[in-house]
Amino acid sequence: MKRLILSLVGLVGAFALSMPALASENLLPGYERMIVASAERPAPLAATLWYPAKIRSYRGIVGGNAVFEGTSGLMGARIADGKFPLFLFSHGSGGNMDNSAWLMAALAEKGAMVLAVNHPGSTTGDSSPRASAVLDRRAGDLSAALDNLLADPVLGPHVDRSAITAIGFSLGGGTALNLGGLRFDGSAFADYCRASPAQLDCVFMGKGNLDLDRLPEGFSADGRDERVKSVIAIDPGFTYAATADSIAAMKRPVLVINLGEKNLMKAADVSAKGSNLVPRLPDAARVVIAPAHHFTFLAECKPAGAALLAEEQDDPVCDDPKGADRADVHAQIIDAITEFAGL
Repeated sequence: MKRLILSLVGLVGAFALSMPALASENLLPGYERMIVASAERPAPLAATLWYPAKIRSYRGIVGGNAVFEGTSGLMGARIADGKFPLFLFSHGSGGNMDNSAWLMAALAEKGAMVLAVNHPGSTTGDSSPRASAVLDRRAGDLSAALDNLLADPVLGPHVDRSAITAIGFSLGGGTALNLGGLRFDGSAFADYCRASPAQLDCVFMGKGNLDLDRLPEGFSADGRDERVKSVIAIDPGFTYAATADSIAAMKRPVLVINLGEKNLMKAADVSAKGSNLVPRLPDAARVVIAPAHHFTFLAECKPAGAALLAEEQDDPVCDDPKGADRADVHAQIIDAITEFAGL
């Protein structure tokens, strides 16, 4: 019996050591996988929810793979008491709902919920230029996920419906703006790509079964969700194609976070020297974090992962600009979002 007790003590101690070390002032980051039904999609959507947890549960690593470091989350842990602001997160082209776990876990620790989906047709392993151009479907994915969350009898009551923010990166930044009411003009995007064919977004779209002069109707559709109260776009796409009337009508507060200045992707340059989006929006701010570039937003790379990608040609996702520290850039992104959202 004594030996059994000692064995159990050792097991409990080992389990405790396996749990993530969290700062005392931070909340616990809970993580839940969800299935979302959408009338606009032929199959259910995969979704995730990060949230402040009340107690510790089993620890899991989210978003880790051969290239990227993962992030600790407490699998299905009971949600903390109270109501919390909610972020609707849209990933970039070829990304997925777990790529940005580093950001979502940090926001959960600050007292927020983060709902994300995998966008069919523009997610990891299923990224098509043709599907990615149907922008209203991407916005619809998050609106459907929000419907499902608010209807959930356990999790829904914890959402502060007065504090719902659309947030996204790259193509997802365009989706976040679309959810907030911005619309895009297909002919303006075609003109932009004819003038800048070497830009990352134009190269990607040019590789697919797309005629830029006949983009899908969904590219220019209204994806607005009135429940969204503010927008955060991180290096967003399509800013040169935003329509003047939707810019003038955008009354929601908007924050655009740009990664770098020298290395800034043209589509994401919302300054007066670029697409001039931020100066034209009624209530918008821009934060520039440098040195950095577009892919500095992605999760930190494992040394072996960076070496693996070094064998590939033209794959810059682990190659930050000189002087950039990816962990520090991530911390600055978290600070900018936290300040804007009042967390």
